[in-house]
Amino acid sequence: MDELALAERLIAYDTSKEDGLRAAAEFVKGWLETREVRVSSRDHEGLPVIIADAGPLEGPLVVLHGHLDVVPAFAEQFVPRVEGDRLIGRGAYDMKGALAALICAVQDASLQEEVRVRLICVPDEESENVENRSTAVLVGEGIDADFAITGEPTDLHIGVQAKGVLALRLEVVGTAAHGSTPWLGDNAILKANDIYRRIETLPFSRQSSDLFDRPSINLARVTGGDAFNKVPDRCLIDVDIRYLPGQDPDQIIEQIERIDDLRVVRKFHRVPAIVSRQDPYVLALRAAVSSVREGEALSIGRDGASDAISFLEAGIPAVEFGPEGGGHHGPNEWVSISSLKCYRQALAVFIRDLPSYLGQSGVPPKLRAVEG
Repeated sequence: MDELALAERLIAYDTSKEDGLRAAAEFVKGWLETREVRVSSRDHEGLPVIIADAGPLEGPLVVLHGHLDVVPAFAEQFVPRVEGDRLIGRGAYDMKGALAALICAVQDASLQEEVRVRLICVPDEESENVENRSTAVLVGEGIDADFAITGEPTDLHIGVQAKGVLALRLEVVGTAAHGSTPWLGDNAILKANDIYRRIETLPFSRQSSDLFDRPSINLARVTGGDAFNKVPDRCLIDVDIRYLPGQDPDQIIEQIERIDDLRVVRKFHRVPAIVSRQDPYVLALRAAVSSVREGEALSIGRDGASDAISFLEAGIPAVEFGPEGGGHHGPNEWVSISSLKCYRQALAVFIRDLPSYLGQSGVPPKLRAVEG
């Protein structure tokens, strides 16, 4: 079974639901076992985590990290279809196409004896429970990895930065009145929309960096009103801010709190992901990608967050690297079939050439290059 057939099989599981996640994880585990790859599973919050190892027992350790879960979709989106070079279906781009190639790459790595390769396949990257994800738990328990690749969408470029996450729940206060006389009240729901528009114009929203044009600000959820015939006097809004490396989240909150009739009632913060572009593993990966595709692999910044930050916070250099595609989380999500093959080849070349590349750089695996 090649990476395309494997991707089609994975897409067919509705892994937005627990039953689909368990079935897909059992399939992945069985697929690896039949190819004599060392594989185990463990439970996290009732969901399965698959861990597979290939290569020698000693040597530099590269983690290939991916997630099985997807955002909800209609039933027909879990029926994969091929149109030209596109494999279409929920999760094709984010990230079952990449995961299929990562799984194949682990099998490929079992044929070499210099680099340890570990696949970590998690069930909760898309979960709203951002404070207790399986990747963070696994890394927190101790992984002696030298480098990690998480297969998020990058179009065969290398994601060396990702925006930080600042998720805020804001309470907006208005004045109640009878629904028949709204001019006597101050509608908190309407006011919340105005406040969101003001947040979009605050000074932090106009800043940029070398890899990002600006932060992103999304009104994710609105909750307000407790009676049909009453002007709502309270509204809660959830605002998802993805801020730039170098920006101070405390300063962002200070700017928001200066707005009248607003109170921050809950917040979640995750720092930006940053890895040196001169890290020897990053350089080796860039060389591998450039050897199997036309044009040079670029160092890019990703707007979305990922579990790569868990590795970085533990001192493990980590990048996001995935195949070409588009429409993730949308109705016609797709991944390029030809890029899946290229992606798998790049991973194989990276693992094959890594020992000699580290030797040429003069940087042993346990020493990591940093900028500045």
